[in-house]
Amino acid sequence: MTKTLKEIREFMERMGIPGRDLWDLPSSTKTFPDGAHWRIEIAGVERASTMEAMIDEARKRNINIHRVIATVGGSTYCDFEELKAMAQMARDEKIEVVMTVGHRKAWDVGSKEMSTHEGSMQGFRLRGSDNISYHIADMMRNIEAGFRGFLVYDEGVLSIVNQMRKEGFIPKETIFKFSVFGGYCSPAGARVIEAMGANTMNPLSDVSLPILAAIRKAVNIPLDIYMIIVDSFGGMFRAYEAPEIARVASPCYFKFEPGTSEADIYKPWVTESWHQGFIRQKVKMASIVKEIVARHAPQLKLSGKGPSDLVLTEPQ
Repeated sequence: MTKTLKEIREFMERMGIPGRDLWDLPSSTKTFPDGAHWRIEIAGVERASTMEAMIDEARKRNINIHRVIATVGGSTYCDFEELKAMAQMARDEKIEVVMTVGHRKAWDVGSKEMSTHEGSMQGFRLRGSDNISYHIADMMRNIEAGFRGFLVYDEGVLSIVNQMRKEGFIPKETIFKFSVFGGYCSPAGARVIEAMGANTMNPLSDVSLPILAAIRKAVNIPLDIYMIIVDSFGGMFRAYEAPEIARVASPCYFKFEPGTSEADIYKPWVTESWHQGFIRQKVKMASIVKEIVARHAPQLKLSGKGPSDLVLTEPQ
């Protein structure tokens, strides 16, 4: 039974999935609730001292940080008092926090296949039910400290925590961001993640403008898009694409994560003082992109400080 590309694409369209990447780059008609097209997300707020340095640098540069991705190395490396201090600072500054919790595949004693080239291609998913329970236990520890946002990269875990949220096992306001390590980079994949309960999604770092436009057509959740990314993920710096990205992919978070590799910058033995200096560079890069968008697309709105739809921490 022969089916043409035209028929395949028409079938996809009936599902609400663009049959082609949108090479005409249509402007998104969607925005954040405050009418803004884009916001700023800083990755790698690893410790309370890193949060403090980021807030200080943002004040100096007169730039609002809307969301941070915290403890990328794993929140299990933070003691409970430190977690509570981070939650309080974020609340005071009206910054949404997405925590990266501990116990994941690289921590598993049976995860040696990740050290091989082919093993690393098998997917960044948790192994077995014990590891899922450990992962969720660390999430609960963070909830107790006051956090209400979490990075998820495993669809099985997403299905569990989404049900927990529905039933009130965890706070109903909790949000889930689907990680770049989930590997999604198409409208079809984005639809799956949105349907499973993800509140925001980080596509792969190298997606083109036509692909971003097609993903935006298929889903309503914000897209978290790398403006700069570690060298091991491609190392691109898309500063001058920022206006077009915001135009076609709104609502979107511009995400800043420079460096050599995730392993280099997020291992727990990297010093706190190093992270304090590094986070200031990330804030500087965000301020540069803010300047470029203001110069070349002033009609694209950036959210102000602490928009009301952010899910803030609830410090204990």
